[in-house]
Amino acid sequence: MFSFFKKKAPAATPAVADAPVAAPPSAPVATPVAAPVVAQVPAVPAPVATRTTDPEREGWMNRLKTGLKKTGGGIQAVFVNAQIDDALYEELEDALLMADTGIPATTHILQDLKDRVWRTSATTPAAVRAQLVESVAEVLRPLQRPLEVGRHTPTVIMVAGVNGAGKTTSIGKLTKHLANSNCSVLLAAADTFRAAAREQLAVWADRNLVEIVSQEGGDPGAVSFDAVNAGRARGKDVVLVDTAGRLPTQLHLMDELKKIKRVVTKADGTAPHEVVLVIDGNTGQNALSQVQAFDEALGLTGLVVTKLDGTAKGGVLCAIARWGAQRKGGPVPVYFIGVGEKLEDLETFDAHEFAQALIG
Repeated sequence: MFSFFKKKAPAATPAVADAPVAAPPSAPVATPVAAPVVAQVPAVPAPVATRTTDPEREGWMNRLKTGLKKTGGGIQAVFVNAQIDDALYEELEDALLMADTGIPATTHILQDLKDRVWRTSATTPAAVRAQLVESVAEVLRPLQRPLEVGRHTPTVIMVAGVNGAGKTTSIGKLTKHLANSNCSVLLAAADTFRAAAREQLAVWADRNLVEIVSQEGGDPGAVSFDAVNAGRARGKDVVLVDTAGRLPTQLHLMDELKKIKRVVTKADGTAPHEVVLVIDGNTGQNALSQVQAFDEALGLTGLVVTKLDGTAKGGVLCAIARWGAQRKGGPVPVYFIGVGEKLEDLETFDAHEFAQALIG
């Protein structure tokens, strides 16, 4: 299910007409994307119940539950043989904080939960836990928004992240998603400082049968500039720019990212159309600090959260959501979450699915 992908009508119409002339091999692109995908878009915010009819999504849900088991274990344990009293809420507060939900989100969730319990007259641990799922889902819902492709041709997506967060691997998986939706992709190997980064991205390009622009030891800005121009000349739908990993505390390195963004804008006055940060779910509250720092430097438009499997800190998405509620311009959406190394272990983010997998 690729409900993350939505092509705007103004862009999709000319694409259908031009495809046979500009790029015969990609002629099937517009046909499966324009009609079926747009039809799926309303299903994105739908309750999880509507998704379970899709076997692939059911499989993803099972992997998500397994991946979040370590995070949710402490929260779920609170409800074992519990009484509905102040002690339950105190234990739940501790469990949420241990999951790195953060104080603002924990306070909000607990107050909302108490209100729901009172309104629904919930008297059993199972009933209270069901209401907790709804409270967490409500906090996370502002993060649920699909990645849009098609308003601009090509759509230029600049991807940032610290080394080790899974940035290049996530780009490869995202490329697979796009390619499966018959979307033509060009990769830009602008991570020219990390050893073997160019080679790693080239492997993903070969796997997904997509083109790549790279220069051994080249300037990342120059690679990005060339890639955007090549994407336009070749009629690509998407240009994915893999930028060098950066620590937000190293200001001179962050300045290099700003330079790449400026160069991309020189190549296309409307680009980059997306600035996506890849964060490691294992880092907990540090992930929130990264989001804040990169957002201040680059103006983030979306997130990819990786390595949620095996972590006890998956509640950080709630912390990110509450921070986003106070952010000028609104929350930064989570486009994808990952719970493993396989291609199918990166999927679109659904607030209710995540809350249900976390709380049980």
